[in-house]
Amino acid sequence: MLSRRQTLTFGAASLAAGAAPAFAAAKKPIIINALGGIMNPNIPLGQKTQLLSGSGDLDIDTRSIIDARASGVTAVNCTLGYVAGPQDPHAFSLETLDAWDALVKANPEDLLVVRKASDILKARDEGKVGLIYGFQNALQVGEHLERVDEYAARGVRVIQLTYNPANTLGDGSMAPQNRGLSPLGRQVVEKLNAAKVMVDLSHSGERTCLDAIAASKTPISINHTGCRALTDLPRNKTDAELRGTAEKGGFVGIYFMPFLTLDGHPHATDVVAHIEHALKVCGEDHVGIGTDGSITAIDDLDVYKGALEKEIADRVAAGIGAKGERPDTYPFVVDLRGVDQFRTLAGMLSAKGYPARVIDKVLGLNFLAYARTVWG
Repeated sequence: MLSRRQTLTFGAASLAAGAAPAFAAAKKPIIINALGGIMNPNIPLGQKTQLLSGSGDLDIDTRSIIDARASGVTAVNCTLGYVAGPQDPHAFSLETLDAWDALVKANPEDLLVVRKASDILKARDEGKVGLIYGFQNALQVGEHLERVDEYAARGVRVIQLTYNPANTLGDGSMAPQNRGLSPLGRQVVEKLNAAKVMVDLSHSGERTCLDAIAASKTPISINHTGCRALTDLPRNKTDAELRGTAEKGGFVGIYFMPFLTLDGHPHATDVVAHIEHALKVCGEDHVGIGTDGSITAIDDLDVYKGALEKEIADRVAAGIGAKGERPDTYPFVVDLRGVDQFRTLAGMLSAKGYPARVIDKVLGLNFLAYARTVWG
């Protein structure tokens, strides 16, 4: 367990030099990463560390929690369940749910599973890290619609319809046909609506996304993406997708990923540029962040490069890679990582002239409002 004394505050004084305060001092701000993680990425690279109790093979240690608290993050949508690979999608999803439940049970002073919007506030007030259980594929649902209720009962609150390839529900962003939502996909969307689970279209193809926006009775989300108007890559969303999501009351999270620039080497200024474009298209009430990365930074980038080369090769071999990811492209923004990433972003937005109201919305309040709409 971590002592409350180990928790670092995220006050306005920590913002970049010269930036205006972006947060009220009365309470810690709401910072929500709409897609990210709390794992220590150094562990698979050979770092010897004491894993957090109950974490098993999840690569979560004491540093992970200290870093999460130091960053000021309130809640994180963590990817559980099947994404791709040879495993049985349903069985593997249940196994990962068991693993995360064991982690939370072993660390009740540090972690809290978010089942409703008020749990995000509870995590903030109790000094815990809120974990939002999310899937990045719905292949594990398939034709078994009752599984949506099973997953929801286990705490899953976000389900992405597709990963990069096509599945039985629709086409992912790398499916060349760009077909729309299938009849089964429409059934799954209806079932997700009924179960009060977020319908996430982050990795979908454009037609699948637009079809889901139209079919869904509740607002949908695109939890981690960039803007295709700025960088024409399939993993980024068109203005039509962004606008359609916002017009129906949904949420768009901008990621810290190589797809933000064509050369695959974005900087913090590129993240800001994509946020600014999303704000222009969607309005200030519908844009947030979904970094698609961990809070704990990689300590040795030279060692990491070797592991990344293998990871990219494995993704290509499995048919799940995306255009724009290469062995020389990090899945993070080098100058916007580690425990200061949210402070740095807040300072940059403030320096661009955005008022505290808008910055607070982007860093968490917009996702919270969206969660209240879907989860209650």
